Amino acid sequence: MDLSWIDWLIILVPLGAVFWIGYQAQRCVKGVADFLSAGRAAGRYLLSVADGAAGMGLISLVATFEMTYKSGSAISFWWALLIPVGLAMNLTGFVIYRYRETRAMTLAQFFEMRYSKAFRVFAGFLAFLAGVLNYAIFPAVSARCIQYFLRLPETVSILGADWSVFGLLMAFFLTIAVILVTMGGLLSTMVTDCVQGIFSYWVYALLVAVILTTFSMSQFRDVMLARPPGESFINPFDTGKLTDFNILFVFISIFAAIYSRMAWQGNSGYNSAGASPHEQKMGGVLGYWRAGFVTVMVPLLVYGAYTFLNHPDFAEQAGLVNAELAERIQFDSAATTETLRSQLRVPLTLRYLLPTGATGAFCALMLFLMISTDTTYLHSWGSILVQDVLLPFKKRPLSPRAHIRLLRGAIAGVALFAWCFSYFFNQIDYILMFFAVTGTIYLGGAGSVIIGGLYWRRATTAGAWCAMCSGVVMGTLSFLLTKFWEDPIYPYLSDHHPDLLKQFALILEGAGSALPFVNWEMSPHRFPISGQEMFFASILLAIGSYILVSLLTCRKPFDLDRMLHRDSGASAPPAPEKKKFRWSRLAGITAEYSRSDRILAWSVVIWTGYTFFIFLFQLIANTCFGFWSDETWFAWFEYYTIWLNLLIGAVTTVWFTWGGIRDLVRLFRQLKSLDRTADAEDDGRVAEHADTETESRKKMQSKEAAE
Repeated sequence: MDLSWIDWLIILVPLGAVFWIGYQAQRCVKGVADFLSAGRAAGRYLLSVADGAAGMGLISLVATFEMTYKSGSAISFWWALLIPVGLAMNLTGFVIYRYRETRAMTLAQFFEMRYSKAFRVFAGFLAFLAGVLNYAIFPAVSARCIQYFLRLPETVSILGADWSVFGLLMAFFLTIAVILVTMGGLLSTMVTDCVQGIFSYWVYALLVAVILTTFSMSQFRDVMLARPPGESFINPFDTGKLTDFNILFVFISIFAAIYSRMAWQGNSGYNSAGASPHEQKMGGVLGYWRAGFVTVMVPLLVYGAYTFLNHPDFAEQAGLVNAELAERIQFDSAATTETLRSQLRVPLTLRYLLPTGATGAFCALMLFLMISTDTTYLHSWGSILVQDVLLPFKKRPLSPRAHIRLLRGAIAGVALFAWCFSYFFNQIDYILMFFAVTGTIYLGGAGSVIIGGLYWRRATTAGAWCAMCSGVVMGTLSFLLTKFWEDPIYPYLSDHHPDLLKQFALILEGAGSALPFVNWEMSPHRFPISGQEMFFASILLAIGSYILVSLLTCRKPFDLDRMLHRDSGASAPPAPEKKKFRWSRLAGITAEYSRSDRILAWSVVIWTGYTFFIFLFQLIANTCFGFWSDETWFAWFEYYTIWLNLLIGAVTTVWFTWGGIRDLVRLFRQLKSLDRTADAEDDGRVAEHADTETESRKKMQSKEAAE
């Protein structure tokens, strides 16, 4: 349905409030540290809500729609394997705690501390390159989603010329994001993201209520249980024929979550914005609860759209949706056409089924998710370009005003590149697969150099260079094969080297038969090996090269205590005491934890432990006592999953709304009264390199020469 005046009111009033709050935030910016790291004054709820809003962007929502529409909740069952992994990382502050101790504003600044200035520039450029390529499709996906949801035409006549509505929408939304982020950098970005996140919590609840009152469980059951064998929508043990979002995809994602911990810099500013390392850690702990209604809202929206398009009760309306998809979304490339139809199928369907008020709320949600991610990513990639690629070449520091002006120019430049790339680039793969392909350029080697640099004293600069270069090679190869497989690679091989193509097909078939969870199929439109699988190959190559080269080149262990600003004490450390086991260690509790912190930590342990226990119960019951039928799995979904998530969503929505508002008020009060004149030189530069491996090596060589 089309939007009414009520829908437009629901959209415009919160949008105006966000702009007003962003303007108030920029008045508190007093220096570079405020622009880059929000003055390092953010509380845990502010960090958690804002980071969650930035991470749950419109493109992430559409990508999840794609994955869930194809694989349903069957594959999501296996994501429970990530529970103990994520719990351990968050409660121990794995990587994040030590990174915050370095007081680095960007990850590449840490690379200079740990490795060398040249490596900082190289890694910073790779992070920037992979980031802007990854981000460059965000405006396209978001603009097309809004364009087709609002039923806007393809072109509009302005001053006698036809202009692309798609291009104008991208320009308009990017302009909004640039204004918000350049007003006050991370400070205005984080504050507006938090406000948008709080608003989104209540929209999630509204959409869940609408779906549950629009469709009956019997309608869900009819379509969800009608899928062919091997492609079940609800049974996780009947997914053997899925080729993209399958069990292998989940396993690689879990491994990558550990390996790439904090490596992706789309939200890099948040990693250094905490009021203390402890607040930074607690913000991560709260991340376990902040999802709220998201865990039930996203699948219900997809189930509603899937039922609307496939159930006979909605056949007439489904025909209108399918006709619009076929008529409006047509491109020269068959792969591009199918990709965009896959992206827009659920949003278009929601326009037909949502009532007045809910339609406006969902449109406002899409706008806020888009803006929150755009502002965060523009800030991250613009600041990385300045801090880690340009400024290391300057011998003299810039004045705070000139520094911030350069940051604003870089942010605007990233937005301009994203518009150009989005306008001319035709996407030919799922969003999540595109993320894996572009991310490999940087993430393939970044995990090794981050974890090794923070925890391994024998890691060397040479090992870091080898790891990052291997990721570049694999990432570039993956991008080229994915982009140009349909044309010209496959046609060229088919015409000139058909035997080679047949051999490749036989290899894929043999690998699929020998390896579990692998379903590689030769196609003229898409490269058969997914971006996720290429990403995994690059990780293995980077880890091997990093360890081998570091062991071969390490001559003296690195002083980690100095880099982490820890007092190493006496020159000869005392013998380690044998510590007794304490249950508090299981929850990651340290001496910094207050009583409320301990309660929060234990609540996360108990909840995640219970969730993982349910997963183990289902796993053991199916593998040892016979597989459940599809009817049993649907009954579990109907009577357990939905109601439990509704209860958790109701509690966390109120909880994080209160916490986010409280931390926003505290932030403004603190920034107005905080004296930051002593931090004038806190602009991301590494003033001295005495703690870098390069300087240590030079000193050792000088000593050896003197002897």
